Amino acid sequence: MDLLTPSSGLLFWMFISFAIVFGLLAKFGFPVIVKIVDERRNYIKQSLESAEEANYKLENIKQESESIIKEARDRQNSMIKQATDEGHNLVQNAKEQAIVEAQRQIADAAQKIEVEKQRAMEDIRVQVAELSVVIAEKVLRRQLDSPANQDALIARFLDEVETMKI
Repeated sequence: MDLLTPSSGLLFWMFISFAIVFGLLAKFGFPVIVKIVDERRNYIKQSLESAEEANYKLENIKQESESIIKEARDRQNSMIKQATDEGHNLVQNAKEQAIVEAQRQIADAAQKIEVEKQRAMEDIRVQVAELSVVIAEKVLRRQLDSPANQDALIARFLDEVETMKI
């Protein structure tokens, strides 16, 4: 039974040994362990704060990038709309200029046609007058081939001239 129940002297020396070891640990070991645990706690706390700050910055960066992307899309849509409007304006201006140019060319052509028509009419009048003179000359030559016809024609012209004077 000695194995299961220790003697009182052994218990005393065990208690003294335990108290000395506990005292040494309390004086030299526990402060170092507590210091290491505190440093580790501070390191973990700083790491968590850094992680939270990084998450906050990341969230801000995400919001800024979304804002930049939205602004870029808006600017792109605005530029596309502006380019489309300018294209429509250019097409409209080109149509209007083409219409104005076509009207001007039609007016010029009508004026040229009128001028050419007047020239043709004048040429026709001149030719008719020339033909009339030629025909009249031929008719008069036939009628005036005898001296009696000539005298009668002269008398008639003189009578007409005298009636005109009155």
